[in-house]
Amino acid sequence: MRWTKFVTFCLLGLPHVAGAADLPNPTGDKIVPPDAKLEKLFTRLLPIKGGLTEGPTVAADGSIYFSDIPLAADKGKIMRFDPRTKVTTVFADNSYKSNGLKFDGKGNVFACEGSDEGGRAVSRWDLKTKTRTVVADKYMGKRFNAPNDLTIDARGRIYFSDPRYLGTETQELDHKCVYRIDTDGTVVQVTCDVEKPNGIALSPDGKTLYLADHNNGTDRIVEGVKSELKAMKIYAFPLGPDGLVKGDRKTIVDFGDQAGCDGMTVDKQGHIYLTARGLKRPGVLVIDPAGKEIAFIPTGAPNQTEKPEGIPSNVTFGIGADKNNLYITVDVSLYRIPTKAEGYFAWMK
Repeated sequence: MRWTKFVTFCLLGLPHVAGAADLPNPTGDKIVPPDAKLEKLFTRLLPIKGGLTEGPTVAADGSIYFSDIPLAADKGKIMRFDPRTKVTTVFADNSYKSNGLKFDGKGNVFACEGSDEGGRAVSRWDLKTKTRTVVADKYMGKRFNAPNDLTIDARGRIYFSDPRYLGTETQELDHKCVYRIDTDGTVVQVTCDVEKPNGIALSPDGKTLYLADHNNGTDRIVEGVKSELKAMKIYAFPLGPDGLVKGDRKTIVDFGDQAGCDGMTVDKQGHIYLTARGLKRPGVLVIDPAGKEIAFIPTGAPNQTEKPEGIPSNVTFGIGADKNNLYITVDVSLYRIPTKAEGYFAWMK
């Protein structure tokens, strides 16, 4: 069946609440109503092997773009959910294995493209023409490992993490770091004081870089092969006026022997929303800048061992009439839940 026909027939399913009654209620009523429920908006129906949905981000028109990442030969998609019609469509049918996505103030969407036959680059997509342009794919002449997640500051500079979880491509860099792409295209190394950087965000004042260290113990995930978890922490790095690290790293969350955070976002009050992937307590963990838990939104049942479900990967807020809704990619789906908070977006200043 041709791709376009398949989309029309299968992909645009009606949203519904799925499994919410089986989950514990959210906690932290200053952030989320205790009776709030997850609403399922999209679930992958295409015959794509493995992978997950990732990288939700909001456009200026309020639509939510997100990645649908498969394994190996399938190239992945960039999807678009319209909150007004509740319809999901395909924006790009070859995402070059896009992961994290973010918009800038000019209406462009930037993508971190991973390994495992992906682009291994940070790219920019023009919404009108759907043209992809590589912004950066090297540091000091060497290819990135697998750009994973990104955030954009008020000046339009792109901070992104470069770990490695999948693929057989040769690794040219001997480190896994955080970089920044300046507006003139210069790539700057921000920090390598991390084992395997993943989710990334900036505080609303731009003075703190939050970073998830998610070291799963291997650079190539193989089905059925377990690896030993290493650093699973959230760091806060102080930034100077130049937007670079000035001072010591501080650990504000330590997940211990549980899988830690993947993606994250912040609200206008400076709270950090972490997608916690531990099997004992999967969900969105909301903390203050000191690391204190102030809310928790379960996305899956605890103590799953056979076939884990309900594991979140990334999160963003809507805007406009949708500003209090928190969007979460979970497994191969997209959900949202009403909150009492509003997201912070540097490009909206």
